[in-house]
Amino acid sequence: MSKGSTREIVVSGIRSTGILHLGNYFGAMRNYVRMQDDYNCFFFIADWHSLTTHPDTRELSESVHRVLAEYLACGLDPKKVTLYVQSDIPEIAELYLLLNMLAYKGELEKTASFKDKVRNQPDNVNAGLLTYPVLMASDILVHRAVKVPVGKDQEQHLEVARNFAHRFNHRYGLEVFPEPYAFNFGQDLLKVPSLDGAGKMSKSENQMATLYLGDDDDVIRKKVMKAKTDNGPTEPNTPMPDYIENLFLLMRLVSDNATLLHFTDAYNNASIRYGDMKKALAEDMIRFIAPIRESARELEKNKGYLHQVMKEGADKARASASATLLEVRKAMGMMYSFLP
Repeated sequence: MSKGSTREIVVSGIRSTGILHLGNYFGAMRNYVRMQDDYNCFFFIADWHSLTTHPDTRELSESVHRVLAEYLACGLDPKKVTLYVQSDIPEIAELYLLLNMLAYKGELEKTASFKDKVRNQPDNVNAGLLTYPVLMASDILVHRAVKVPVGKDQEQHLEVARNFAHRFNHRYGLEVFPEPYAFNFGQDLLKVPSLDGAGKMSKSENQMATLYLGDDDDVIRKKVMKAKTDNGPTEPNTPMPDYIENLFLLMRLVSDNATLLHFTDAYNNASIRYGDMKKALAEDMIRFIAPIRESARELEKNKGYLHQVMKEGADKARASASATLLEVRKAMGMMYSFLP
């Protein structure tokens, strides 16, 4: 048995639309990098998921290459983890089909992501949008994953995956699937706020309030300086409004302790100057983002290497997924051509 096969299995992925942002990094990517030495990791680019909201595929190839380059630039090593494109693994689609038979319209309509998408794109409420959680469950269960490093906003989808695992095992009387759970190295799942204090950072919405891993230095400065603030506290130890807490959260992510302590003390003493704080935060953001951005841009130019990573990842992912589907068919009794 190989060293990797004795380790707990981890699966997670990111949609191929847009450019990765700070929320993607701290909500998932940072965990990906931490986990690659200790777990059997399958990390994928979710191009099928993208079709639920972006059915035009003309720019999809460029997006897939860019996300893979950003995966690698953030520190993932294809020799340690399995990196692949979702649509290269047809076994995911087969499991998606089978799990749809165990999914119910009412439970799918109650998911927060479906309600949000219906609200935001009322003219494109397709079946794939409704069954998005089923496809996500298939992504996870096809490798029989135990741990899933996801952001706070994906917890409900993971609960759906656990339900499907339990439902399948109960229906067919075999423990084919473990019930996966969210994993964030013992910390609370992190939701990185947008710069305007309204919701989270997004790859497609509210772009001026989102810091992307591909943003140039001047763009980062412009966005941070426009972050929502107020006139500041008038008395010492005033409770922070949410949008000010957001700024301090961002500073905790990228700034050193001395900088954070300086501005925390200034706030508590009612002497803070938000302009100075945002200038310091912007420069720390640049120091954090710039190396990832430049590395990703160089990797994007090397299409041959990216194709090699995708091909090797697809081969390893298909071997794992095929083994799972064999157990699924056995459990369901759908092995007709193998019967004597």
